[in-house]
Amino acid sequence: MPLDPQMQQAFRDIASTIEGIDADVYARYHKDPLDPIIGLGRKDAPIGFFGRDPGRDEVKYGEPFIGAGGQIARKVIYEHLHGKPMPDFDASRSLSQEFFWANTVPYKPIGNKAWSEKIKKRFHPLMRQLLIEQWHGRTIITFGREAFLWFAIDQTKEEKQRLEAFWKSEERFTSHTEVTLMTEEGEGHVFKLYPLPHPSPLNQAWFDKFPGLLKERFKNLTF
Repeated sequence: MPLDPQMQQAFRDIASTIEGIDADVYARYHKDPLDPIIGLGRKDAPIGFFGRDPGRDEVKYGEPFIGAGGQIARKVIYEHLHGKPMPDFDASRSLSQEFFWANTVPYKPIGNKAWSEKIKKRFHPLMRQLLIEQWHGRTIITFGREAFLWFAIDQTKEEKQRLEAFWKSEERFTSHTEVTLMTEEGEGHVFKLYPLPHPSPLNQAWFDKFPGLLKERFKNLTF
């Protein structure tokens, strides 16, 4: 599903005013550093995956969750859907159309460091609009702390504290919570969040546990 042209331009407009996009990597793959990397998939996709930000491979292929960490998640997803191991990279890419994929900021940062809170807030209204209008699903699996706490941006103090407390709880990867995102017109949309650790090989504390945790999440979801 293509991104709405007006929204595409809105992302480009903001991107043109910020610093920190890894222009060298975009140039290496002959990609426009102002084009957002968002994998919309089907508008009626039952589940969305929400991460921190794109990496080098995401720039190369122009879609989220396609690099090392994304491949770990896609292997679990493919096996859940098809009952057999994922055979190759092309098979992993076939999953892109079956789900909704997005990040806190749809641009690769220099050095793969997380985008600042200031930059995330700049893009937050557009990303919020994307989730509400460009996708009909309301069930999201988040990967990592940055992705989960993105949903606390522009919330009330009490709601931010609730989400922060949920993330600190020992049950955060086995339970779920809800959050309401508001449109510019003041209409609320409730999303169910199922947080998981970030599936990065650098996340040594949770890397080996991630596939099992994702499998457990799928047992509680229907798709």
